[in-house]
Amino acid sequence: MVGREITADLALRIGESVGHQHKNVIIGKDCRTSSDMMESALAAGAMASGADVYLTGMVSTPTLARAAFDHSCGLMVTASHNPAEYNGVKMWNPDGSAFDSRQMNEVENLIADRRAVRTDWKEVGRQSHHAGAIQDHIEDVLRSLGQCHVNVVVDCGCGATCTITPFLLRRMGCSVLTLNAQPDGYFPGRQPEPTEEQLGDLRQMVVSKNADLGIAHDGDGDRMVAMDENGRFIDGDKLLALFASLMEADGIVAPIDASMVLDDMVDGNVVRTKVGDVHVAEALKKSNFPFGGEPSGTFIFPKESYCPDGVYAAAFLAKCVAENRLSELVDALPSYPSARESFIFQPQERDIARGKLAGEMANLKCNRLITVDGWRAEYQDGWFLVRLSGTEPKVRVNAEARNKEELNRLMNLGRGIVKRCLK
Repeated sequence: MVGREITADLALRIGESVGHQHKNVIIGKDCRTSSDMMESALAAGAMASGADVYLTGMVSTPTLARAAFDHSCGLMVTASHNPAEYNGVKMWNPDGSAFDSRQMNEVENLIADRRAVRTDWKEVGRQSHHAGAIQDHIEDVLRSLGQCHVNVVVDCGCGATCTITPFLLRRMGCSVLTLNAQPDGYFPGRQPEPTEEQLGDLRQMVVSKNADLGIAHDGDGDRMVAMDENGRFIDGDKLLALFASLMEADGIVAPIDASMVLDDMVDGNVVRTKVGDVHVAEALKKSNFPFGGEPSGTFIFPKESYCPDGVYAAAFLAKCVAENRLSELVDALPSYPSARESFIFQPQERDIARGKLAGEMANLKCNRLITVDGWRAEYQDGWFLVRLSGTEPKVRVNAEARNKEELNRLMNLGRGIVKRCLK
């Protein structure tokens, strides 16, 4: 939270650390009330370490990541889908991928040892403005996707995509109506995370205006979810499967909690990763698959960038809807019942719980046990996942199956394991 964990001093130290390693840094920001402060502190720190700094102003995260192509690295001031009182810094490589764990550790070590990043007064960097990042992003997408003509309602959530998605879709030839299209760091229209519960206004607008499609972004535009022409919410899991199908992908990268519908779309050629788009991007580089993403609504198109690009995803979906109704496209996908449940434990018992769960799951009889992030037990007609939350003292159980009877069996199996381990 800003003023507690997130301070100007911390941003200064992050800037110092990154500037020590990268001498050409581009910085973007979302519209949060604290983003100006964070941007200034990051820039000052980077210049103090000898780096030249280029400021894009307010842009979406995928816009900043694309702009980093011509720089040593990019820094994006945003808390993404989190509420207004939060902020943070995302770090990007020139290929659009987020800093990996090794790079993050290097930055953290330099933050802890500020003496390592100080420079002489003669070597202090310069600051200038980088114009054209938004227009460059728009032109890239237009070259890739071309024209389409659909009626679209775009809910920008008062976030950074106010600067790009409506304009891009109009350039493509779409008729565009907007909701929450004024940047406002208080997010008065709705919360930054585009959950179904937050999108009642979008649903109403799509239906009342007979639109072909509704689009909603999070605060910084790395996420995208949709509404079909009937006002039905289409979540990230469905969109992952739909994109894989429409692209005729020969394989896909997705996190451990993504639907087994993906296996149906690509004949089981799914690489499962830890939860987090940085892990999806890393696996995409190794696999050379054409697409990857997460059920949260992040989608990565490696030919474009290794950054999750909700702006490109919105344009791609509009292009698809120009040829077929979204409801028909989604209804043609397999759909399986799923369930999830959470179990609370005492924070000090995390290591004990982890050890017990590992032991129980290792002895489980299943077709395949995936352990990259928790334990995903796969069977012929379904799967369940037991995973410790990374942010809360909770164990989460997710399950999906081809029928409700198997779903109930798998949920009971996972629930029983967790309850025994948390006794």
